[in-house]
Amino acid sequence: MDAPESRRMTPFQRALHRPQQIMGGERELMLTSMLIAGGLIVSALNLTATVIGVAIWMVCVHGLRQMAKADPVMSKVYLRQLKYGHYYGPFSRPFRVAKSPRIY
Repeated sequence: MDAPESRRMTPFQRALHRPQQIMGGERELMLTSMLIAGGLIVSALNLTATVIGVAIWMVCVHGLRQMAKADPVMSKVYLRQLKYGHYYGPFSRPFRVAKSPRIY
């Protein structure tokens, strides 16, 4: 085994592996919330719709920032979990005995 001094160090650019975020939330979800709130404001063109649209957008921004703080790619993980839901059986613990055999 080589000594640690003789190992080659390769710089790893941080921008290549950090998640795509806008204003602290996931990029796609933030842009979608902006589009929905902006569509509400532009379609109604009155003060009430503007206040409601801005309020909806602020609530979405807060929720999406909290979600990204927990996991920066949570929506992608959730969509993958839905995709593989049929693959993993709903067993609570490894030593549980199944009532019917699992066939794959």
